[in-house]
Amino acid sequence: MVASAKVKTRASQAPTRVEAMDWPDIATHLDGNGWAVLPRLLSPDECGSLAGLYGEDGIFRSHIIMARHGFGRGEYKYFSYPLPDIISALRTALYPQLAPIANRWNESMGIDVRYPAEHADFITRCHEAGQTRPTPLLLQYNAGDYNCLHQDLYGEHVFPLQVAILLSEPERDFTGGEFVLTEQRPRMQSRAAVVPLKQGDAVVFAVHHRPVQGTRGTYRVNLRHGVSQLRSGHRHTVGIIFHDAK
Repeated sequence: MVASAKVKTRASQAPTRVEAMDWPDIATHLDGNGWAVLPRLLSPDECGSLAGLYGEDGIFRSHIIMARHGFGRGEYKYFSYPLPDIISALRTALYPQLAPIANRWNESMGIDVRYPAEHADFITRCHEAGQTRPTPLLLQYNAGDYNCLHQDLYGEHVFPLQVAILLSEPERDFTGGEFVLTEQRPRMQSRAAVVPLKQGDAVVFAVHHRPVQGTRGTYRVNLRHGVSQLRSGHRHTVGIIFHDAK
């Protein structure tokens, strides 16, 4: 279990790294695009250690082969509780930065739900509603694999933002495999975005919908995310979802 030990030793650095991000700029980009990049959230060593966890079956609650469910090609595993220390630390540190944005978005869209300041309180809300299964996951892609456009909802209680961290280096470990978002706008054609990521970068993005200011007030646009087909190599990603699943 060498990989687990390496990841554990670095977990305490995560909150400091999150706090050092330019959150006003991130919030502005989220408001304008529905996504924003968090640069160098993890070091190359941390990325390699997390990717190395994929073979440690005892730390996961389920293993999904995408092709069996029509999700695309590739596979992923949901972590069990207790989460690896660095995943838990990032989930705890990122949530308080994102909760004010989520509350502001809901207010502008006329949605009554508000989110508490701390992640532990939101998880309590999920668990009281029967959403008790952890949702952070580790994804693995090989040449020819892809992830269809989708949304990670999982139950009644949904936190409207989530984070994906690229653990592999583009053009060195893999080619293709871009992170893709589409935005479905009312009475308009859909808009696509390809998010540029390097190893250790994260993207925070809307899970379901986001507010957009129009000439007649605020309206909602619907977002989906996925990964384009890998042309070569291997790609690993960590997904941090803040609500748990039924």
